[in-house]
Amino acid sequence: MTPILKDPGAELRYVIVWTPGVLDGASIEVAQWVVEPQEVGGVTTAADFISGSDTGAEFSGGIAGRVYRAACRVTLSDGRIDERSLLLRVEER
Repeated sequence: MTPILKDPGAELRYVIVWTPGVLDGASIEVAQWVVEPQEVGGVTTAADFISGSDTGAEFSGGIAGRVYRAACRVTLSDGRIDERSLLLRVEER
């Protein structure tokens, strides 16, 4: 997985598109975002959303030189659960 570069001062919105093959006719009912590692000054999420087959969140903060994993775990209308992740590498830009 290729890391996405993020400046510590940037507030950026990222989206995960869930393909029809994953959804298989179901809809996304719940999307939960978790960022690891959780630390003071680390990357945080805000304004998360579900829009059809897309889930997303706005990420802010982070410590330069660190890599964070932002995972989105979805629960579908048929009860299935899946998860996708983004890697965010924080660098002064």
